[in-house]
Amino acid sequence: MTHQPQSDFLRIMTERGYLADCTDFEGLDKALLAGPVTAYIGYDATAASLHVGHLLNIMMLRWFQKTGNRPITLMGGGTTKVGDPSFRSDERPLLDDAAIQSNIDGMQKVFARYLDYGPEGATMLNNAEWLDGLNYLTFLRDIGRHFSVNRMLSFESVKSRLDREQSLSFLEFNYMILQAYDFLELNRRYGCQLQMGGSDQWGNIVNGIDLTRRVDDRVIWGLTSPLLTTSDGRKMGKSAGGAVWLNGEMLPPYEFWQFWRNTTDADVGRFLKLYTELPLEECDRLGALQGSEINDAKVRLANEVTTLLHGAEAAASAETTARKVFEEGGAGGDLQIALLPASEAEGVTVAQALVRAGIVASGKEVKRLVAENGLRVDNVAVSDPQMPLDADALASGVKISVGKKKHRMLQLDPAR
Repeated sequence: MTHQPQSDFLRIMTERGYLADCTDFEGLDKALLAGPVTAYIGYDATAASLHVGHLLNIMMLRWFQKTGNRPITLMGGGTTKVGDPSFRSDERPLLDDAAIQSNIDGMQKVFARYLDYGPEGATMLNNAEWLDGLNYLTFLRDIGRHFSVNRMLSFESVKSRLDREQSLSFLEFNYMILQAYDFLELNRRYGCQLQMGGSDQWGNIVNGIDLTRRVDDRVIWGLTSPLLTTSDGRKMGKSAGGAVWLNGEMLPPYEFWQFWRNTTDADVGRFLKLYTELPLEECDRLGALQGSEINDAKVRLANEVTTLLHGAEAAASAETTARKVFEEGGAGGDLQIALLPASEAEGVTVAQALVRAGIVASGKEVKRLVAENGLRVDNVAVSDPQMPLDADALASGVKISVGKKKHRMLQLDPAR
């Protein structure tokens, strides 16, 4: 990229590693310098919470607002009824209106932690506002005629699905037209000039830019972020237990903190730049630490990211719990609780208790952990998976450690 960014937003995007591609970098840079720009990112309401995979683009919206611009979070109340086929191997399950609204309500809690939705601040919109009332024949005539099926089939997101001979329904095929129409409507209604998203959305974004140029003869822009993988090749946001949710009701703050604390050494500096607001020099300094000192940088990363989402008190509490668990061998107040039915406590073995409480998946996994010396009860190694657990001890709670990083407080559930 030969053009050096002059606007604060594009300079931050470039320096901190957020930028994958831009449809017209120099043109967007000039627009940002000329005065506030309005931009949006779309989120389909397919789950009750956003997850860590969404956090990169949420941080982009946050930086966009902090540099004096106007962000829009567009909720896909309409497009969720269709489902984005981009790089998916199968069709998403279809949700009804009540489920979609419930998911939007859950996601809104997360956005409110990162963006200011005051009178002059960010705006949350729902594309059902203009999609639900569309007349099909009018839409085909006025909008559909601008789309070439040949070109749509050439997009990598669609091509990869067809190359694997996996079905792509006509319903899903309409998604890219609807997303392009979103950009056109946002430009008309709210003066939105920029769409951002992950690099897997490049084709959809370009469609919206092309449609707006053809229909209204207006210049707008697109900007994408890289699709992140960790240094060991895993998709960012996935853990052994599944998605790392951003809603505290779906993933306790301690578990969220622990996810970041377990960052691979090689990723610390990069993640500090992307997921925190620490100065670049500090990110580089912390990322360059070696040996045991890199653990201090991981704690800093976990504290900074958790503070943004859950608040400073939750971050401090999580760090205290982690120190008690890992350094002092204690339990800690934030340790996630696993419940065992009280009716099953008498004579229960370690293997039975762990499976029934959902800490491990099967008795076979317990045997493997014991064989590898990877299972501890109250910090004491378990040598026999059939060892009985004391009912009195369970009443007050025992700490179960699976490997080095997974710890639970096992307690009785008196209601069961």
